[in-house]
Amino acid sequence: MKISRFLPALLTLVLLAGGAARAASDFQPAIVFDFGGKFDRSFNQSASEGAEKFKRDTGIAYREFEITNAAQREQAMVQFARRGATVIVAIGFTQASAVEKVAKQFPQVKFTLVDAVVALPNVQSVVFREQESSFLCGMAAALASKSGKVGFVGGMDIPLIRKFALGYTEGAHFVNPQAEVFQNMTGTTPAAWGDPTKGAELAKSQFGRGADVVFHAAGGTGLGVMQAAADAGKLSIGCDSNQNYLHAGSVLTSAIKRVDVAVYQAFHSAKTGTWQAGTVVLGLAELGVDFALDEHNRKLITPEMERKLNAAKADLISGKLKVTEYQAK
Repeated sequence: MKISRFLPALLTLVLLAGGAARAASDFQPAIVFDFGGKFDRSFNQSASEGAEKFKRDTGIAYREFEITNAAQREQAMVQFARRGATVIVAIGFTQASAVEKVAKQFPQVKFTLVDAVVALPNVQSVVFREQESSFLCGMAAALASKSGKVGFVGGMDIPLIRKFALGYTEGAHFVNPQAEVFQNMTGTTPAAWGDPTKGAELAKSQFGRGADVVFHAAGGTGLGVMQAAADAGKLSIGCDSNQNYLHAGSVLTSAIKRVDVAVYQAFHSAKTGTWQAGTVVLGLAELGVDFALDEHNRKLITPEMERKLNAAKADLISGKLKVTEYQAK
């Protein structure tokens, strides 16, 4: 598809919006959200919350851009860099190639990439041990299940989502070695992140096969999974951000991925001069992932379940208990 010759100019106008008041500032943070946007109630929204916290704590505003097509990733980063951005945070593994290209063009600019690794002297790569929080969610699912059958709905079929699925399966089998774990991926293109109708269909199919708890790692598609569970009187498990509130009483827990922490730390460290290139790995020990327990799911997680989950969490942190890394499998 041809990109309009007017698009770069339009991008410039959008990127400049809200930035004039910061023109005098020496420190200029920026963030590029991936498909789904900052109000996706999942991965991107968590990133937005981290940026907003930095703004509240420091009084420093940030520039932002929400992409609607793949070409805009690189264009947005270039515009930010040209206009004096100190640090640019790119959300999502699909931004890796754009980060690699633009970081080479602007070696003086710091880039933090979330969910993928680019090895350049001005790139910081932040990745997570998603298998650890998924393991705990698999345990919760098996502990809550009455049928001994639980489900998983992934978004785009990529190693990252297979990592979630494997951790979840191992957690369920840790509780019940005979548990059946149904798995479905939504698709093989980025459209798989934004299809709640398909998510609902896959969840209903798993419920029809006997599952009574379904975990999603599917971005916006997962909203359909959670709605289907609520409609069917079954349980769902949220992902990336704490989604317990979305259908209080039917969301067993959520696999929290602290993208907000990654964004906040990127901005903060760049501002204080402690930012470093290289790979940062965030797991349970680093408070980068966890399972969610709050007033919205308190009645679903019994004290005995909580005790077992916390014991496993402690063993995962200490290294006594290990979860298989999908890429190394």
